[in-house]
Amino acid sequence: MSLRLIRATGRLEQSDALHMARLLVLLRAVGGKKLKAVDGITKLVKLDFLLRYPGYLERALRSLRLDPDTARVLPHERDTIESSMVRYRYGPWDARYRRWLALLEAKGLVRTTVVGRTVQISLTPQGVDAASQLAASDAMRDIDHRSAVVAKAVGGFTGTKLRQFVYDAFPELTSLRLGEDIAP
Repeated sequence: MSLRLIRATGRLEQSDALHMARLLVLLRAVGGKKLKAVDGITKLVKLDFLLRYPGYLERALRSLRLDPDTARVLPHERDTIESSMVRYRYGPWDARYRRWLALLEAKGLVRTTVVGRTVQISLTPQGVDAASQLAASDAMRDIDHRSAVVAKAVGGFTGTKLRQFVYDAFPELTSLRLGEDIAP
């Protein structure tokens, strides 16, 4: 792998636009036709963890006794430099989620509401349009497909059930210290 490719990958990883696009497509898949809200940022992060790390998605599908081939992981995706997530109190986490959600809300693409102590995240009508356009693009085809796989497999889990599932399916995450990077 050339140094130029590594630098380009690093710049792409730092692009808020890439992550926000992925979250829009994921929210569209999880919300379904009724555009249900995702109950909690932590739940959204767990869903996105499976989307960002297709190898973990395959393992999750196996754990659920579902066909891991539905994730359609390409050979080159098994050995790529992945975006960084760290061990957090409730599992995988990236410190930028609150920023991405704030940017999406400022653009009028998502709505966040607080119900009790839970932040609910849903697409606005403009967000639905943007997510649909993104999902139809060649660049986001794999993300759209995997978002649907994630939504079907675990999208209906509560945040607590999803957190427990992640720990049960990936016990190595529990042995990491808080703040330690998660290797793909």
